[in-house]
Amino acid sequence: MSDKAIEVLKSAIMLERRGKAFYTKAAETAKSPVVKEVFAAMAKEEDLHIEQLSQQFAQYRKDHTFIPMAAASGDVYKAVLDRNTRGEIEAAGFEAAAISAAMGMEERAVKLYAERAETATDPNEQALYKWLAAWEREHVRLLEQFDKELTERVWHDNNFWPF
Repeated sequence: MSDKAIEVLKSAIMLERRGKAFYTKAAETAKSPVVKEVFAAMAKEEDLHIEQLSQQFAQYRKDHTFIPMAAASGDVYKAVLDRNTRGEIEAAGFEAAAISAAMGMEERAVKLYAERAETATDPNEQALYKWLAAWEREHVRLLEQFDKELTERVWHDNNFWPF
């Protein structure tokens, strides 16, 4: 007997744990103190997701219900992700590669959460996945903006502009 809710919760927890491991390693490896702070903050956000998902998993295994979502704030790294940070990152360096890899991870999370929000029948489960999908979409948006600015800087610095 297969239970789609359990499968999705397990996949979600694994995805968030991988994200936390990645961001933790990226924070340890980054040369810039500000970039270290950004990745460390993202690892903390993944902790929050893991905690929420683990609580939901335990509740669902107990009685096949989901806990109503409480309001949770996020994006603790937004404040440090500014133009000074962007100026410290080499567009072809480790930090830029980590940003690119992070976008892929966050996009996979959005896909998983959005799909489950659409197919879930429990309103609390839908709310959980809508909350997670929205949070991860914001991560993707910020990382894409960051990546675009880095790419444009490289193009400008290397005279790649067609005009």
